[in-house]
Amino acid sequence: MNVWSKLLTALRGGANEVGEAVVDGQALRILDQEIRDADLELRKSKEALAEIMAKQKLAAERAEKSTAKVAEYEQYALKALEAGNEGLAREVAGKIANLEAELTSDREQADGYAASVAQLRKAVGQAEANIKRMKQQVDTVKATESVQKAQMAVAQRYGGSQAKLQTAVESLERIKQKQAERAAKMQATAELAEAASLDDSLEAKLRAAGIVPDNGSADSVLARLKDKAKS
Repeated sequence: MNVWSKLLTALRGGANEVGEAVVDGQALRILDQEIRDADLELRKSKEALAEIMAKQKLAAERAEKSTAKVAEYEQYALKALEAGNEGLAREVAGKIANLEAELTSDREQADGYAASVAQLRKAVGQAEANIKRMKQQVDTVKATESVQKAQMAVAQRYGGSQAKLQTAVESLERIKQKQAERAAKMQATAELAEAASLDDSLEAKLRAAGIVPDNGSADSVLARLKDKAKS
């Protein structure tokens, strides 16, 4: 029984590891989808905010109009009283009472909408900041993931082709050696050619100065022939 219990525990542990590996492998995709969902909810929140702002604006405009109407009918009531027409003044006062009730309702609505707008603005701002921060973190994770994959690929290629790299390095060194030998040989040939040219130039100068006889000239050949004729 103890063995079976340990076996089941090991199987559960293996299943958890497989599940975590699958989740980790899809982590970036899951994050991208969650960010898209958050963006969608944020757009809906902004639309709701715009609707409430519009309602708040209309309520404020109604309250402003009601305030103006109250002031207008108060003037009518005062003029009716000045004219001694208390009945008309009472009727106008009833109208003013209705307008003031509407004004109170409009102000309450405007204040309620204003409070909701303030709360939604704050929530939208926080959501935008959170989504922006999450996007930055995902971008960093993606960049790190790409760099690490590239590093792993390079490391695998390097480890798998170490012998080939070593052979290439040795071939490169042999090529460099041959090039160095060829360059030295070419330099030595050039130096020998330059030395021979200097020797020829010096010999010509000595012959021209009469210090070294010029056996190849016509005079030297004629003198040699005369010597043969005498003998």
